[in-house]
Amino acid sequence: MPRPISATVSVSALAHNLATVRHHLEQTAAAASGLPPSIWAVIKANAYGHGIEQAVTGFSKAQGLAMLDLDEAVRCREAGWGGPILLLEGFFKPSDLDLVDRYHLSTTVHNREQLDMLARARFTRRVDVMLKLNSGMNRLGFSPAAYPAAHERAMLLQQQGTLGSVGKMTHFACADGPQGVTEQLAVFNSVTHKMPGAISVCNSAATLRFADIAVSTPAQTHWVRPGICLYGASPFADAEATSFGLKPAMTLSSEIIAVQELKAGDSVGYGAIFRAERPMRVGIVACGYADGYPRHATTGTPVVVAGIRTQLLGRVSMDMLIVDLDPIPAAGVGAPVVLFGEDGPSVDEVAMAAGTIGYELLCALAPRVPVTRDA
Repeated sequence: MPRPISATVSVSALAHNLATVRHHLEQTAAAASGLPPSIWAVIKANAYGHGIEQAVTGFSKAQGLAMLDLDEAVRCREAGWGGPILLLEGFFKPSDLDLVDRYHLSTTVHNREQLDMLARARFTRRVDVMLKLNSGMNRLGFSPAAYPAAHERAMLLQQQGTLGSVGKMTHFACADGPQGVTEQLAVFNSVTHKMPGAISVCNSAATLRFADIAVSTPAQTHWVRPGICLYGASPFADAEATSFGLKPAMTLSSEIIAVQELKAGDSVGYGAIFRAERPMRVGIVACGYADGYPRHATTGTPVVVAGIRTQLLGRVSMDMLIVDLDPIPAAGVGAPVVLFGEDGPSVDEVAMAAGTIGYELLCALAPRVPVTRDA
C-alpha cells in the first residue's frame, strides 16, 4: 500500500476561479462603460503544480493560455486546446521557431536577438507576437529608449508577411504592494500610446486591484494575465483568496501514522527545537520536505486533523512532520490530515508561517506525491 499522502486537484475550482475573475472584469468594464479584457490563463510551471491537462480542462473558457515551456505548449495542443497560446519568455533558439510554427503559438519578443531570429525564419503562417517593454522591473523587455525601434522593426516584419499581430506588453513589479502600478504604467503609456496593437499589462495582482486599466474599447483590445489567483491563492500578503471569492484548487492530504505520548520536557524531531511544557499527545504525519512541504515551516504552522485545527510542532523532516493532538483527543493512527487546501488551512496561511509564498508551495509538490483529479 502506498504512503497515505496525496494531492487532489479540483478542476471545478479552477473553472470557478476563472469565472470569478471574469465576473470581476465584467463589473469593472461595465462601470467604465467599456468592454472586459480577454484572459490569458497563465499555466506556467505545470500549471503552478496542478497539471497542464487539468488546467486545459478547468480553463476551457479562457480566451487564451500563457506559459513558458514549449513542451507544455505542445501538451496543451495535444490535450485539445485550439485557442491562442502565448510563450511568456518567448523562444530561445532558432530551432524553437519550428515548434512555434507547427503548433501555431504566439510569442513574447523581448530582445533584439529574438527579432533577428524571426527575420531569418521561414514560417508556413504568420506568427503573432507581443513586444515587451521593460517599464522598470528590469527583467525582460526592451528599454524605453530601444522600444520604438524594436516596434518599427516588428511592424516591418509584419509588412513582409513574417508576423501577424504585434501587441504591446509589460510586467508590473509592485502591483501587490503599496507602490502599485502608477509609475510603471506611466512609462508604458508614454512609450506605446501611439503604437497600434493589443495591450497586456495586468498579472494576478493588477487584475484584481487595477482592472480599470485593462478595460477594452472597440479600438483597443486588452489582455490580462492572471496566474496564482486562478488556483485559489492570493497574490497579496494583506488579503486572503477567499475575500475575492476564490476557491483552493489543490488540497494536500495525509494521515496520522503514529502517536507519541510526551512527558513535560520531552522534545520532538531533529534538533529538539520543540520541548513539551506539559504531558501531551503528538501525531506523526506522513508528509515531509521530500513531498514538497516547506522544511522551514515552524512550530505553530496550521494543520487540520480530523476536521479540527491544530499546529505543527518542531522541525519538518524529509518524510514526516509532527502535530499537536491535544485539541483532538480522539485522533489516532489513520486520522485524516489536511496540510493545506479544501477543509484545511489555506496554502497562503501555511506559506506565511513558513516565511514564503503560496506560489512556492504549489509549485514545489514533489513527483512522488500521487495527484488525483476531482471534477
